[in-house]
Amino acid sequence: MAKRVYEVWKGSNKFILGGRLIFGPDAKSLLVTLLLIIAPVVIFCVFVAWHLRHEFSSHNAGYAILVVAIVFTIYVLVLLFLTSARDPGIIPRNAHPPEEEFRYDPSVSIDVGGRQVAANAGGRQTPSLQFPRTKEVIVNGLPVRVKYCDTCMLYRPPRCSHCSICNNCVERFDHHCPWVGQCIGQCNYRYFFLFVSSATLLCIYVFSLSALYIKILMDDYHGTVWKAMKESPASVILMAYCFISLWFVGGLTGFHLYLIGTNQTTYENFRYRADNRINVYNRGCLNNFLEVFCTELKPSRNNFRAFVEEELQRPPPLPTAREIEPDELGGDPRSKVEDDLDIGEDLLKISQRRNIEEIDEDIRSRGSNGPPHNTSEVDSALGSDHRAPTIRSDARHSSWGRRSGSWEIAPEVVGNTNVTEGWEGNAIDQKLAIMSRVLNVFPSGVKHI
Repeated sequence: MAKRVYEVWKGSNKFILGGRLIFGPDAKSLLVTLLLIIAPVVIFCVFVAWHLRHEFSSHNAGYAILVVAIVFTIYVLVLLFLTSARDPGIIPRNAHPPEEEFRYDPSVSIDVGGRQVAANAGGRQTPSLQFPRTKEVIVNGLPVRVKYCDTCMLYRPPRCSHCSICNNCVERFDHHCPWVGQCIGQCNYRYFFLFVSSATLLCIYVFSLSALYIKILMDDYHGTVWKAMKESPASVILMAYCFISLWFVGGLTGFHLYLIGTNQTTYENFRYRADNRINVYNRGCLNNFLEVFCTELKPSRNNFRAFVEEELQRPPPLPTAREIEPDELGGDPRSKVEDDLDIGEDLLKISQRRNIEEIDEDIRSRGSNGPPHNTSEVDSALGSDHRAPTIRSDARHSSWGRRSGSWEIAPEVVGNTNVTEGWEGNAIDQKLAIMSRVLNVFPSGVKHI
């Protein structure tokens, strides 16, 4: 059964609902973030907003405080969900390295049998299969250097970086946020900023109304602030919690306002701020804000629910090194000749068994023109089971090599044929005919084995 893309995904992401939602590998930290948001709001609604509904001349204003707190909290949670459960801008990996970027290096050598042999031996150039680690592209009329990613086998686009936690190349990579359990990139940066800024406003809202409730209690009981705090300890806890939280989410909001105004990412700011580089992406403060909030978000480059297409096996684009011939390594070719002779001997035996009847008929037709006793002697030499004479091929008795198509038959090979010494005239011709017939079954093609 064909699998879907999310089932064979090579990154460290986690998928739910059949690949419809994608999270980072640390998605469990999202539960902590939810608790830090929902728990204070519940305390606020029960111990503060519910008592404030009667403290205003208009009852609708009192209930509005409660409704606003609930709706605004839901809005913050939706932004958190959009930030952490969507593709941040992952660039799909390549199945093969980019072939057009191969660089030829004739000086590359390979190790064969403990000896360094040049890969370009014989005057033929061999590619080293190395890639230039960087190359330059033009952005807004200025050159920008991009790097090659060995994991994803691609040249990263400008402002792209490989996240070591998610194990993906992310477009316009900002940072990996453990609080949302996801990378922050081109496709979810807008939602991330809105989440952080909205959380800041929610903290300010809860802090302000909790302080207001303390003030109302002081006026009602005509007491000091300590008496009011004893009447509503929940308000004091909420004020302290929101004050501490504002240092984090408020400071993060201000920092990202600066990054948006100068068109930087968190990664670029921390990595390149000491280099005093020219920011080629800065288009002015107003245009930078419009680029983040008013441009259409690019769709994801990945369809995680699509079925994986089986990739056809294809030969490697370029060999790492060509096959080294034995002659170039200075080896003795005699072992190769002996192997070829052994194979040739086996093939000769097979051919003899297949063509024995044809050889027998040829011998009988030749023997009919000579003396009768010679024909009977040949028949006895062949035997009742029609076995062909055995011819042994040995490297010690043969001058046949890789570059020679001749075969010299040793005297003992000829002597092994079971033919009587009484042959004369036509009998000798018959013997040679047998030998020629067997050897001609394999013309010059034997030497190519």
